[in-house]
Amino acid sequence: MERPLLVYTTLPDTETALAIGEDLVREKLAACVNVLPGMASVYAWKGVVERGHEVVAILKTREELADALSAALKARHPYETPIILHLPVSGADPDTAAWIMAETGGAG
Repeated sequence: MERPLLVYTTLPDTETALAIGEDLVREKLAACVNVLPGMASVYAWKGVVERGHEVVAILKTREELADALSAALKARHPYETPIILHLPVSGADPDTAAWIMAETGGAG
């Protein structure tokens, strides 16, 4: 069976993250998008150390959709260079994996 995949990204605010997440779930590119507000970030950008407030979004999908999901996320993302990290899942509860597959159009 194809394996689930988690995709990590950050966004500027909750509303943006929820709107993008809803689009991706409706398009069956993700089964679920968890939005975690209230993150403080320190990062290097174009040679300068910056601080900012963001939200984390964790997208639950399947490996086969990694490229399509990343392209759709990048197309909607407001950042010039969004963070999009694929986090392979080495194991998952079978019911959870089956749900992700079913909600993203995959065979369970």
